[in-house]
This record gives sequence, C-alpha cells and structure tokens, in this order.
Amino acid sequence: MATVPAGPQQPGIPGERSLQGTRGTVAWVVAALAGSAVLGLLGGLIWGEFAPRALLQEIGAGTAEVINAETRAFFGADVWFCAIGAVAGLLTGILGYLFAVSPREGAARAAVVTALIGGSVAGTFAMLWLGQRIGLSGYDHALASSAAGTRFSSNLALGAKSALAFWPLFTAAALLIAEWGNRPPREPAEEDGYSAAAE
Repeated sequence: MATVPAGPQQPGIPGERSLQGTRGTVAWVVAALAGSAVLGLLGGLIWGEFAPRALLQEIGAGTAEVINAETRAFFGADVWFCAIGAVAGLLTGILGYLFAVSPREGAARAAVVTALIGGSVAGTFAMLWLGQRIGLSGYDHALASSAAGTRFSSNLALGAKSALAFWPLFTAAALLIAEWGNRPPREPAEEDGYSAAAE
C-alpha cells in the first residue's frame, strides 16, 4: 500500500500568533503589576518591623511628646524606606527586563516597561500603607489610655515624601542601563572605511 509522504508543515496562522503574543504581553503586564504590589507589601512589612521609632512620653490625656528632641529615629525611618525602595526597584527593573522586556519588541515592549514602572509606583504606596499600619493600633491605645509619664514608641511615618520616588527611579534606571548594555555594537560608517582604505 503506497503512502503519501508528509508535505512541509504549514506555518501557523499570522493572526493566531499575534493573538498569542498579545495574550503573553497582557499576562506579563498583569504579573508586573501584581508582583510589584506583593513586593511592596513585603517591603512594608520589613520597614514596619525594623525601621527605628522615636520614643514618646505621655504628658496628658491623648497627648505625648518626643523625649529626645534630637532623635534621629525619624531620619532613620526615611533611610530605611529609601533603602528598601532602592533594592525593590533594582529587583523589579533587572528581573523585569530579563524575563519580560528583553524577549519583546515594539508596542509589547513599551507596554511591559510601562507596567513595570507603574507597578513600582503601586508597590511604593503599598509599602507605605502597610508599614504605617504596623503597630498603629498599639500606638493609638497607648496614646489614649496611658498615664502621664508613660513611655512608648511613636507610630511609623514617612517624613520625606521624596522617598516615594526611589523605587520608580531605580526601576527606570535599571531598565535603561540594561537596555543600553544590550544594544548591538554600532557598525562603522562607510566613509570611515573609505578614509581608512585611502590611508
């Protein structure tokens, strides 16, 4: 019985490949936003647990004052926030470039980059939100019910609002440096070749 040899496989339908590429891009955009939010919550947990807090003393009902006016706890809390944001920004930028940006081109590439930077903004505010709420109930209770002279830690707060820009800036910088480093070498101009040959 004669068998018909298998012919060359037909290439995939262009529209189908385009749809798969779009779905992949959308999936990476969602992953970038969700991953940054989760990373922001983790950063907020670290900030809330380890950042220094000023020591307060109750001086009246619902009123407290800083014991040491020259305390560096407020500055230290801002430094911790900036450091966590910088590390998160580098992670977001480097990993995002390797796995999501580099394999794509054109509009898909731009969409993923935008999602990474937008996600870093969302992650920053998630970190701020969670960090400020860690220990907040204990602080409110101590402030409302403590007797005069009682000492307790202050609530965590971000003094320098410019610190909110650290994560997005480090993400953008990591993406830019990675893109610059992966650029193909520039071909020498033709006139350079002619001038070299003439010499």
